[in-house]
Amino acid sequence: MSELRFMTAGESHGPRLTAILEGIPAGLRLEKAAIDKELARRQQGYGRGGRMKIETDKIEVLSGVRFNETLGGPITLQVINKDFANWNGRMAAFGNPEGEKVTAARPGHADLTGVMKYDRQDVRDILERSSARETTMRVAVGAVCKSFLRELGIEVVSHVTNIGGIKVDPANIDRSKIGTPTDSELNCYDADAECQMKQRIDEAKKAGDTLGGIFEVLVRGLPIGLGSHIQWDKRLDARLSAAMMSIQAIKGVEIGAGFACAHLPGSQIHDEVFTDDDGRIYRTTNRAGGLEGGMTNGEELVVRAAMKPIPTLMTPLKSIDIASREAVLACKERSDTCAVSAASVVGEAMTAFVIAQALCEKFGADALTDVKASLQAYNERLGKVWWLHA
Repeated sequence: MSELRFMTAGESHGPRLTAILEGIPAGLRLEKAAIDKELARRQQGYGRGGRMKIETDKIEVLSGVRFNETLGGPITLQVINKDFANWNGRMAAFGNPEGEKVTAARPGHADLTGVMKYDRQDVRDILERSSARETTMRVAVGAVCKSFLRELGIEVVSHVTNIGGIKVDPANIDRSKIGTPTDSELNCYDADAECQMKQRIDEAKKAGDTLGGIFEVLVRGLPIGLGSHIQWDKRLDARLSAAMMSIQAIKGVEIGAGFACAHLPGSQIHDEVFTDDDGRIYRTTNRAGGLEGGMTNGEELVVRAAMKPIPTLMTPLKSIDIASREAVLACKERSDTCAVSAASVVGEAMTAFVIAQALCEKFGADALTDVKASLQAYNERLGKVWWLHA
């Protein structure tokens, strides 16, 4: 049994973006339209920049799928960069360099540290790969993982809870509807808050500034016991946190009550356990966010991520020129004013991957039929055990 894993490749203005996903069980039905839908969701959102008007991301599958079903081998996914036609000379793999070098590093970006680490003289050698355009392929990988999870009765959804300090009011949100179709341009389920968020985005755009925010990912229908308390790298909360923090511009992650745990007493944090008249276990709160001891506990999984403002500002910050070492204003690439809604889609994708990986580890990954049978037997065992102890 191979480990579920993936790797991406490609530059923001290169000819194409690629991902190889290995370890998805054979027999999973995939629909191209479902992957394209996820890619389109990543491109949408109020406050996005001009690049999204150029690209219309569509997936191409080059291996691992035949007649809409996975074969068990590596799945190669590809998205063409339409804008490469305008960058062919500047991004050519071979030949003499064309175009001016980028030497004004942007504070808050990989630019300066990257050129120092890799001994480059052109910031473009760093910014092309460190760009969030790379998340296109993470979303494609996540779309495949979501299809796998749906076959097992598991759903991954998200919503934006804060942009530029404008917060949603939980009282205005029906959490059961998160993930259902909405007219929101910010993946926000509080209409009043969204209106204020848009105003804040407009103000930032006018000032040449950018905004960050917070999004929340929810996973429903999880079995008990994914992950493990046995070793540090098997704890599911650690793996989810790492996956979220790997997304460009994410600077903080919390699970369940998160940082509130630091200033509330245990009596207001830990979720008490009860049994109903039939001996079935239930809880009335979910401050743990669906994870205890590094393992899923059967409750809804709740993960939040904080995204910093994008470091490319139309009113640039002070920096240095890496060639002359003189003071300059940072370079300006095409940029979004706010991309929190897009990041929420990427967050879904990374969460879906980590959950799919944990499921394959626990229940096998050769054939979907075997995974389903193993999961069913496991759930039946848990049901019998808890009934006997009720």
